[in-house]
Amino acid sequence: MTQKERDRLVVLKQAQKRQITQAEAAGQLQCTERHVRRMLSKLRAEGDRSVIHGLRGRASNRKRSQKQREKIVGILSQEVYAGFGPTLAAEYLANKHKIKIGREALRQLMLAARLWRGRRRKAGPVHLWRQRRHSRGELVQWDTSEHDWLEGRGPKIYLIHMIDDATSELTARFVEHDSTEQNLRLLKSYLEKHGRPIAFYTDKASLFQTAPKIARDQTHLPRQERQPLPPTQIGRALRELSIGWIPAHSPQAKGRVERSFLTAQDRLVKGLRVAGAGTLNEANRYLEREFVPWWNQHLRVLPSNPTDAHRPLEAAHDLAAALSIVETRQVSKDCTIRFDGHLYQIAREQIRAGLRGATVRIEHRLDGSLHMRFQDRYLAVSLCESPPKAVATPAKPVRRGVPRAAPHWPEPADPGIPLWQAARIDRTRTRDWLEE
Repeated sequence: MTQKERDRLVVLKQAQKRQITQAEAAGQLQCTERHVRRMLSKLRAEGDRSVIHGLRGRASNRKRSQKQREKIVGILSQEVYAGFGPTLAAEYLANKHKIKIGREALRQLMLAARLWRGRRRKAGPVHLWRQRRHSRGELVQWDTSEHDWLEGRGPKIYLIHMIDDATSELTARFVEHDSTEQNLRLLKSYLEKHGRPIAFYTDKASLFQTAPKIARDQTHLPRQERQPLPPTQIGRALRELSIGWIPAHSPQAKGRVERSFLTAQDRLVKGLRVAGAGTLNEANRYLEREFVPWWNQHLRVLPSNPTDAHRPLEAAHDLAAALSIVETRQVSKDCTIRFDGHLYQIAREQIRAGLRGATVRIEHRLDGSLHMRFQDRYLAVSLCESPPKAVATPAKPVRRGVPRAAPHWPEPADPGIPLWQAARIDRTRTRDWLEE
């Protein structure tokens, strides 16, 4: 008997002994006088047990039969469902096996079968809560997660997330490498679908910020030596599209995208396992058809301001030119440009004053094409064939292993005179002829 039932029994006995009226008892129990008379009648018939609910201790009418419980345990015992929690397991049972069961009932069943064990939550460090932005497109958090997404069934892949700060709307893609080109490809698809947001919120990775060169014995550059560094390719592209960039000073600052990775590393990994994805294309197919629609349907929230802050792409925004790998080269005197080990010749009709010695912009676009621009005009160039390299004539081989003859010195005329004495002979007093 609970405390609430004991209190109800006290009030009913007072009404039974006419210490209080039925109206006063109804006021204390917050029910009608008719219901008080019904409980008094039951109290006279059954005694104190009348205040206890009649279904207590009895099995529920909706309780699963033993056969159904064994079937559910057999399904969740498969290797493909290893690590599933009650919520995710209930969804897969309803969608794939047409078995509907409540989350709490399934939790109790999984605990009894030792298929799941509850975790005790620990109080972590407290960080100041930041309110969401008011409008969709006002701020988009952008980050990449390195994880064993395919659980060894395929190559190592990375997951790039773009999540709206106001609505938690998700845009994601699996890539082979966390490179500038792959991030630019996802940025292009986001801009074509939604438009230009006000700002992106990222970490200080080398993809977004150029790091200064610091000696090993230094921790930071002196203030007088700090100079503005050139932007990265992504930073330049955002600047050309008039999109702001905000760096996060800690992972907790961009906690929304960090928590989205925790959800993905739990649900997405298991979903890829059930779908049998083992390649990059299969993982992206499941991500686009199953996971992202589920996320935007169940985890997306309504913004406080319904106005969309995304700005459309105008005619002045050349998306293909902005989202490319841009480098600069100098035009030589013969109007050629050397880039990536190749020599390009500018068409004769494109040559004008100021072109020789000028700096041109070279755009290596995402589709693989190459475009060169001087000021506000693109140049028509052609690839020059490199002349064949001159082949050096091989030198004559040196005969090795044949010993050379030792130099021969002539012997003195008179072998009886030492060489040092013959050198001291005064030749001025000798005759020019020999006596007979």
